Amino acid sequence: MQKIFRNWATVFILAIGFCGVLFILYAWQLPPFRSSVEMTENAYVRGQVTIISPQLAGYITDVPDRDYLRVKKGDVLFTLDDRIYVQKLKQAEAMLETQKAALANSAQDKLAAEARARSAQAVLNSANATLVVAEANYNRVTPLRKSGVMTQSNEDQSLSALEQARGAVSQAEAALEVNKQDVQSIIVRRHSLEAAVTSAEAAVDLAKIDLNNTKIIAPQDGVLGEIGAKPGQYVNIGAQLSSLVPDKKWIVANFKETQFHGMKIGLPVTFTVDALQHEKMTGHIEAFSPATGSEFSVLRADNATGNFIKVTQRLPVRIALDADQPLAERLAPGMSVIVKVDTSAKAE
Repeated sequence: MQKIFRNWATVFILAIGFCGVLFILYAWQLPPFRSSVEMTENAYVRGQVTIISPQLAGYITDVPDRDYLRVKKGDVLFTLDDRIYVQKLKQAEAMLETQKAALANSAQDKLAAEARARSAQAVLNSANATLVVAEANYNRVTPLRKSGVMTQSNEDQSLSALEQARGAVSQAEAALEVNKQDVQSIIVRRHSLEAAVTSAEAAVDLAKIDLNNTKIIAPQDGVLGEIGAKPGQYVNIGAQLSSLVPDKKWIVANFKETQFHGMKIGLPVTFTVDALQHEKMTGHIEAFSPATGSEFSVLRADNATGNFIKVTQRLPVRIALDADQPLAERLAPGMSVIVKVDTSAKAE
């Protein structure tokens, strides 16, 4: 009887041990209990949270009515005192008009210089005609003086007239060249004036941009965070006035590298949200990170040492939310979720 009892006790202990082994294998999802569903609690809601900051320094004159206000793209969120920038715009516009007037005067100067050049050309033509007559007279007087018909005085007068005509031609040519150079100088100076007009136009555009930047507008639809500025407060460039959380959100799940077998883009995903009493929602894999999270850390671990301990790495996976889920509107960036992916399912 005692021997039978000992046999039953042995069987009972072995059964308990066997059940314990099975429980451990099941708890750790090891063969033969390994499931095709991969799960991680290292997952969070993400969104493109935008920091609202001014591009100018100045005093704030207007702020939103309250925190957590829903806004539309283009809504004016904050307003800076614009009096200085209004005057800068007027100053830039006045400088532009001055440069345009100088350019217009340059056009008139060019027309006047071209007219003077044409007048100098006419003077040169007249001088050349006078020179032709003087040369002809001298050529007629010289043979007559040699034959005794004309006196030496007549020849000297004819020669003097010829030299005067030649001098007048040289003077007219020089005057024409001076006027041509004046025209060229005006053309060169005009290029400089045109560049000045372009620079003045750019200054006007910059002044308009600065004036527009006194009104800080919403870059997209979303909900504001806490308002970090008050009317009358002086703020510097880049100061954080508030944050804008857009409507579009997604999930980033950090799976272990050992869980990636069978995962691919388009696989359906289910997840529960801690803040919503673990309500179940759906989505699908949209993209995989190009590297593990440790590769993006500021101080990366250097495993090239003598003592090495293998640490399983995690790879972020971006999960898009499926449409027509009312609870999706209640998701906020930073919320914790639990994600499950069935690697045996068919990708969408």
